[in-house]
Amino acid sequence: MLLCIDVGNTHTQFGVYEKSKLKHDYRVASELVRTEDEIGIVVLSLLKHHGVKTRLIEGVGISSVVPNLTDILEKMSRKYFDCEPLVVNSDLELGIKIGYGEPKAVGSDRICDAVAGYKKYGGPLIILDFGTATTFDVISAEGVYLGGAIAPGVETGAADLQRRAAKLPRIELRFPQEVIGKTTVASMQSGIMFGAIDAMEGILRRIKSELGTEAKVVATGGYARIMALQTKAIDHIEPTLVLEGVRIIYENNYQKVSKR
Repeated sequence: MLLCIDVGNTHTQFGVYEKSKLKHDYRVASELVRTEDEIGIVVLSLLKHHGVKTRLIEGVGISSVVPNLTDILEKMSRKYFDCEPLVVNSDLELGIKIGYGEPKAVGSDRICDAVAGYKKYGGPLIILDFGTATTFDVISAEGVYLGGAIAPGVETGAADLQRRAAKLPRIELRFPQEVIGKTTVASMQSGIMFGAIDAMEGILRRIKSELGTEAKVVATGGYARIMALQTKAIDHIEPTLVLEGVRIIYENNYQKVSKR
C-alpha cells in the first residue's frame, strides 16, 4: 500500500492506495504548529479506525504547498513508516513536460493535477482546482504543461470581503435561489458565488480562445461539486486528483525512491 499526502494551505488530505485503487482518504486541517509526532498519531489513528495495518504501508508520497509542513511530514514518514518519502517537484519523472517559464515555481499540487488529469483524459485539457486559490492549469494535446491562471478561491474572497467591510457578516458559502439578493447575506452569497462562476467561465473562454481549440475541463478541490451544478463548462469532476497525481508520480519514480 502507498500513503499519498496532499498538503494545501487550508486542509491536508491523506489517501491510502492499494496498487492503483484509492481505498481510504481523510482530510484534516493544515495546522503549522503540529509536530511529526502529532501528525503521526493522527494518521495512525485514522488508519487503525479503517482497519489498515501500518506495516502494509510501503511508501509515502507528498505534494505540499506549505514548506514548514513538508519538513514535518518527511520526518513523520521516516519515524512512523520507516521509509524515505517522495516529495513531488518538477525535477522528477512526471509523464508530462513542464513548459512553464520557471518549472521549479510550479506548485506541486498543480503538477499533480496536470499529471493525473492528462493520464486519464489526455489533452488539450484545462484543470480547475477550487481550493484556497482557484487555479486554472492547461495541458496541451502533446502533454506539455503550458501554465494557467491563479485567482482567489471563494473562501478567500469571502473572508477578505468580510474582513475589509466592518458591517458585512460571515456567511455560508452556497448559491442563493435568486441573483437579486433581498438580504445582506443573500446579496453577498450572490456576488461571491455567481461572481466566481462568471469569472471562471470567462477565464475558460479566454484560455480556449488562446489555445485556438476546444479542451476538456476537469474540476477538483473542495468546491468542485457545488460549482459544477451551476455551469455547463465543467466536463468532469475528480475530487482526489492531487492524490492520484502523487500516486502516479511515485510509481514513475519508484526505483529512485527505493534506492535511497
